[in-house]
Amino acid sequence: MGMVDSPGERRGSKRSARQRKRLGFKLDMTPMVDVAFLLLTFFMLTTTFAKSNTMEINIPPETGEVSVAELNVMTLRVPGDGFAYWSLGEAAPRRVPLYESADAHASLGSELRQVLRQETGRNRKMVIVVRISDKAKYKSLVDIIDEFNLMKIDRFSLDEFTPEDEAATQKAVAMR
Repeated sequence: MGMVDSPGERRGSKRSARQRKRLGFKLDMTPMVDVAFLLLTFFMLTTTFAKSNTMEINIPPETGEVSVAELNVMTLRVPGDGFAYWSLGEAAPRRVPLYESADAHASLGSELRQVLRQETGRNRKMVIVVRISDKAKYKSLVDIIDEFNLMKIDRFSLDEFTPEDEAATQKAVAMR
């Protein structure tokens, strides 16, 4: 397969009294190529190219209801207008910016982070209900859940964005 031949000719321009003829040799490269391909396939098959970014979410059983006191529920509404509206219990929602700027790579707003940190620090039994509109971007939901994960908030729930939520957010905008 892969042979390397040495030249069988003489070298040098000087003629010496005694000329020696060089002996040719043949080197078979086949075993080296076989080993190289075996190593290449071994490392390709055993290397992890990219780890998937997943988050484990525990889902409660479908049967039965979980009762939570009204004071332990924080509702976070995301209608898709660049703001988040949060409220405790049945209180009127308050408006906070969802992101620091309009940049696509911006992080969640520091005001929203501060609210989450304060309220979960104040009440360890707090359950956050996230209601996100169809008009909102999926990135917003992922960023909110990532922020929960970073803050080690593991008591949250996802719920439908209802017309009542839309009316509550409109009312909060009108109050500003």
